[in-house]
Amino acid sequence: MAEHTSGLTSGFFGGAPGLALFLNAGDPPLPALRDVVTMLDEHRVDCLELAVPFPNSFTDGPTVRRSADRALARGVDLPAVLDFLSDVVPGLRHTKIALLADWSHTVKPAPIADFVARIADSAADALLLHGLPPRLREDYHSAAAHRGLPLVTTCYPNSPDDTRRHSAAHASAYLYLVAHYGRSGARPPGGFAALADPISRLRTETSAPIAVGFGARTRADVLALHTAGADAVVIGSATVEQVETGDPVENLAGFVRALALPLTPTTSGSTEDKERK
Repeated sequence: MAEHTSGLTSGFFGGAPGLALFLNAGDPPLPALRDVVTMLDEHRVDCLELAVPFPNSFTDGPTVRRSADRALARGVDLPAVLDFLSDVVPGLRHTKIALLADWSHTVKPAPIADFVARIADSAADALLLHGLPPRLREDYHSAAAHRGLPLVTTCYPNSPDDTRRHSAAHASAYLYLVAHYGRSGARPPGGFAALADPISRLRTETSAPIAVGFGARTRADVLALHTAGADAVVIGSATVEQVETGDPVENLAGFVRALALPLTPTTSGSTEDKERK
């Protein structure tokens, strides 16, 4: 059984601002993805949100949808992804893997407790479940707490109070604040500075790190979200674009270097490596 701890002690985001990148497992193909993950770890990227590919996501834009279709065409499914994680995760020193799975495509008809147990026994560091019906949320959170599996929960800046508080209460890896309604890849119409108040409110409702995604693409976006109070930034579509053409390791290495330039004179900190906990 994999050992899991809370998000704060397991160090999903070791510095400020933290960085999480999104990719579909299987795009690039799994052998190349192994080299990508190793590179991300060497560059001390905090977290990789790795999706078990699923079609026709209602929250994703065309870039991520194309990526999922390529991965599905390669036959990548949950067993393949879990086997991949069991191979690659033991060699990582910094990067954590948050597994993203879609309830309709990947989980059902299996009982939610059985699925949670399977992920808890895997090498994944956390789970983000997409499209879970509200009627199953309590069972899901109870099963995760029982197995000690850290969860990534989500909400929007304008989510109803009950929804927001529920997400905040059950975030044990990190709370993913989706910057705006719509699909991934589009920037929030009001800019990232407008998220300062929602982030401040969430800070009073959760002890988990707060990561913001949807529309972030550049170093300037990372800085804007850090200034707005986010602990970390999630970059999806702009990351996936790096694997559509050319060498994915080379492209992503350059992308990460551009994002990771020190934002202030104090953000570089110590270069001492830290073991995964």
